[in-house]
Amino acid sequence: MSRIDEAVQLFEGNYLCSQAVFTVFSEEFGLSKEDAFKIGACFGSGMRQAEVCGACTGALMALGLKYGDNKEKCNEVSDRFFEEFKKENTSFICRDLLGCDISTPEGVKSALEKNLFKEFCPKMVASAVEITEKIMDE
Repeated sequence: MSRIDEAVQLFEGNYLCSQAVFTVFSEEFGLSKEDAFKIGACFGSGMRQAEVCGACTGALMALGLKYGDNKEKCNEVSDRFFEEFKKENTSFICRDLLGCDISTPEGVKSALEKNLFKEFCPKMVASAVEITEKIMDE
């Protein structure tokens, strides 16, 4: 199974976007999936504030596993990730992507009514994994 498919499956299986993206890279860098799930647990839904998309946060954590010992490289790959994600998806801010603020009860209700968590968010998870793989493979 590809990382993209695995991440989407994890997300659809009730893990957060941040957990789904981060976890599919974790074992390659010596971090167990169980620990990756725990680390990513507070970063979903734009850090619970509808800020930076949790799929992006998970991707940055994965990039940190690979490049974390080099600050300049971390800055470079982080900037590149955000540039690519924004180019593909118009934004990397959760509330802008969803068109509602899921840090509020009204926003969650709107997202549920529009089926965004099932129809839109998996696309963001897939996009984040794809961009992360591309950066790591270069």
